Parts: sequence; C-alpha cells; structure tokens
Amino acid sequence: MLGNPSKKTIPQLGLELLVINILIIKKMIPILTFIFFILGLIIGSFLNVVILRLNTERSFGGRSGCMSCQNQLQWYELIPVFSFLGLGGRCRNCKNKISFQYPLVEIITGLVFALLFLKFQDFFFSDTLTFSFNYAYYTVAFSLLIVISVYDLRHKIIPDILSFVFGLLAFAGLFFLNPSGSLGFSLHIPTFLGFFAGPIVALPFAFFWLVSSGRWMGLGDAKLAIGLGWLLGLSQALSGVVFAFWIGAVFGITLVIFSKKHGMKSEIPFAPYLVLGAMLVFFFGLYLF
Repeated sequence: MLGNPSKKTIPQLGLELLVINILIIKKMIPILTFIFFILGLIIGSFLNVVILRLNTERSFGGRSGCMSCQNQLQWYELIPVFSFLGLGGRCRNCKNKISFQYPLVEIITGLVFALLFLKFQDFFFSDTLTFSFNYAYYTVAFSLLIVISVYDLRHKIIPDILSFVFGLLAFAGLFFLNPSGSLGFSLHIPTFLGFFAGPIVALPFAFFWLVSSGRWMGLGDAKLAIGLGWLLGLSQALSGVVFAFWIGAVFGITLVIFSKKHGMKSEIPFAPYLVLGAMLVFFFGLYLF
C-alpha cells in the first residue's frame, strides 16, 4: 500500500527548513553589511579626532569644534558624512571650508568595516565568538592603518607610537590566529616563516633608508612594514608591497607631470600606498606570490 504523498518525512522537512534559513541569511547580508558600514562611519569620525589631535596639546576627549573659529559643534553637526553634506562643506559659524578629510576618512572606515563583515560573514552565522574576535582584531588593525596613512599624508611622518601599537597588535596575532586566518583562544607558537615575515618585509625599506640617509625612504615605512608582514604573512605582505610601489610610481609620475608644486625631488609619503596595497591583498585576494 502506498503512503500518503502529502506527508513529508523528517529529512524532507529538515531540508526545507535549511533552504528557508539560507534564503533568510542571504536577505540579511545586505542589511547587516549596511549596519557595519554605519558603524564604520561612526568609528571613522573618531579616527579623525585621533589624526587631528595626536601629538598636540588637545586631548582625545571633549566636544569637537571648528578648526578655524573653534566654535563648539552641535550634535547635528557631528553626524558622519551627512553633516558635511548638509553644511555644504563649510562651518556653520565662520563659513570657512571644512576639510574633505572628514568625510573621506569616515567613508573609507565604513567601507573597511563593511568589507570585513563580508570577509567573515560565514563565521557570523555559524560561530559568533570566532566572528567577534576576528572582527574586533582586524577592525582595530585597519583603523590603526587608516590613522597612520592620513597622518603620514598630513605631516609626512609616522609617529612611533602608532607603529609600535600596530606592530604589537600584529605580533600578538601570530600567537592567536590559526592557519585558516580565524582568531581564537588557542595559544600557539608561530611558525618560523610567520615570525620572520615582519623583519623580511621591512628589510628592503630599512636598506633604502640606510643607503640614502632617509632621502629615498623614511625609517617609519620600515617600522610599518614589520607590522604588515606579521599581519598578512610573508606572501601577502610582499604582494602588498609590490602593489604599493606600482601605485606609488603611477601616482608620483602623474604628480610630476601635471602638478607644478611637485618635482622629482618632492617628498611623497609612502604609508598610504603600503596600506592600500595591504587592503587590496587582504580584501580581494590579489596575491602575486
């Protein structure tokens, strides 16, 4: 006697529930990506404070104010990106232009936070603890890199405190990040290659700094390269360095040709190119080695 075809077996019901869950997750990903992007905008606003107040007499606390007239900003003038657009890029009080650094840093940080979520989204749905550690670790690391890049652009120097904190964070990751790249509680001894990835990547920069007495390359770039080597691993870090030199060469040649303010001997900060190269490798898997 044939069974009732309308009745579904337990495996069939389980399969249907699995399909429904997958569809719900796929619909959630764009929403969650946007939420993490907004979180990045907020953090980016704080990174601007760090960039502008580091190595000054101003503390990182307290209300923000206009850099020109020092007028204290209202809450609606502190909304990332939207306040800049709403004010037309000018101070409400003195009408002086507001630097494009503010929205750019906020947007870049927002994109980094969103990309990190997309990179670790599988952990978000399957292992919340692993995702949380991954996400916290890399958001701090890349936030530091953003601060280093913009500070170097503004002042043509990388503060030792930033290089040290970033290097220390990257070095600590050697002991907690497992070979698959996920962060956990398992303390382990790093591999020989992982341990020396930092010094190996930094060696060419230190050599250029030494032979040129700092004219070709700053020592800060070598210190930054140590942390990048530990953070990305030797293969990825070297790929990022190659991309950095390629992008830097194109941008430098363009400046020399089209800008009257820059010549062959102009000093161009290199940290932004190193960070951009690292991001291309980390987020998009553009490995050369």
